[in-house]
Amino acid sequence: MRKLLCLAVLSTVALSAAQAADQELNLYSARHYQTDEALYKNFEKATGIRINRIEAQEDALLERIRNEGANSPADVFITVDATRLAKADEMGLFAPVKSAVLEARIPEHLRTGEWFAFSTRARVIVYNKLAIKRDDVQTYEQLADPKLKGQVCVRGGMHPYNLSLGAAMIAHEGEAKTEAWVKGLVANFGRAPKGGDTDQIKAVAAGECGVALANSYYVARMMRSSAPEDRKAVEAIGVVWPNQKTWGTHINVSGGGMLKTAPHKEAAVKFLEYLASDEAQIYFADGNNEWPTVAGVKVKNPALDRLGPFKADTLEIGKTSKGAIQAQKIFDRAGWR
Repeated sequence: MRKLLCLAVLSTVALSAAQAADQELNLYSARHYQTDEALYKNFEKATGIRINRIEAQEDALLERIRNEGANSPADVFITVDATRLAKADEMGLFAPVKSAVLEARIPEHLRTGEWFAFSTRARVIVYNKLAIKRDDVQTYEQLADPKLKGQVCVRGGMHPYNLSLGAAMIAHEGEAKTEAWVKGLVANFGRAPKGGDTDQIKAVAAGECGVALANSYYVARMMRSSAPEDRKAVEAIGVVWPNQKTWGTHINVSGGGMLKTAPHKEAAVKFLEYLASDEAQIYFADGNNEWPTVAGVKVKNPALDRLGPFKADTLEIGKTSKGAIQAQKIFDRAGWR
């Protein structure tokens, strides 16, 4: 009897320890937005699960996870851009996640089963309204037209945002057409690639360039800014949703997945499911000017409303990420560095 009692006590202690362990989540995040603080606090409040967060650049986090090996404390890795998520997947870091919630809420083309997109941003064309005709920049392909020689500003070709666009172009147009497009684009550069997307927008507004590529949330952020220089810049530019008559505007993603070695798997799945909740999806839109991936979520963001509706590319996110290596080779040959 005493033996059975001891076993019962030991079982209760083990169960309590397991329950306590699942009351925390170790998150490795390469999303560097202060506004995400509210997202994490809301999850903790809703679930009672404490988030222990480590933030760093993507490559540093991935190298850390790899070095930690089977003893890694990381449960979930989140970052921006499909190429970065695919890199983690190729390293064998993600575990398959079976979740009826995620399968029901995240569109099929925005999930792989190992990682999931929770918000999107579009790769738009920004142009100077005084220097460029809107009809001349309706597609990505038009950016390679010789009539725009000396007018194009863009960040470096090695950046994942551009690699993802290149991969999408390869998927839709093929390698030969994509390479011809990149060569024409490089020939039209008004300056050597430098800076981030906000720098490209400001260069267009100042007349240093006529046209640029930028992620939509940078434009929306400037639209919501109270800084006079940002408001002045926004008034000087026009924004185009490219390729509305063909495959649609390329979209970029922010997403994440559970790691194979996650010590708190139940908490990890709960967190991923929370990111697909209406509350979190609305937050992505209001907090960082991104679009929800979950259909039907109503958001109130004046900048997104001002940008208006558009036809988004529905290419499978896995295909976008897999073409990044070939896109890099094409960029290198064309001199987009």
